[in-house]
Amino acid sequence: MTTPLTITPGVRPDGVALLTAAGEIDMSNTDALAAALESTPGPVVIDLTSVEYLDSAGLSVLFAHADHIALIANPLLTPVLTISGLADLVTVAEGDSGAR
Repeated sequence: MTTPLTITPGVRPDGVALLTAAGEIDMSNTDALAAALESTPGPVVIDLTSVEYLDSAGLSVLFAHADHIALIANPLLTPVLTISGLADLVTVAEGDSGAR
């Protein structure tokens, strides 16, 4: 069974591409995340403030695109991004869960 994940494309006021994710990111739906990242050109900000769970498969997708992403994460995900080392490779801004 696939875990619910919604990815909504958009553009920030500064013109940078924005992908807003909501739900859970795990091995059952990382193909959708990877496809969204691969089809979005240029630098991309990924808003993870409404993501409730992120497993190692989701981290792998983010690592694979670390050269052109920045993240907005809720306070629960920030430690995962730091411990995994992803925060050393990409900019991670902390956002409020459910605020976007």
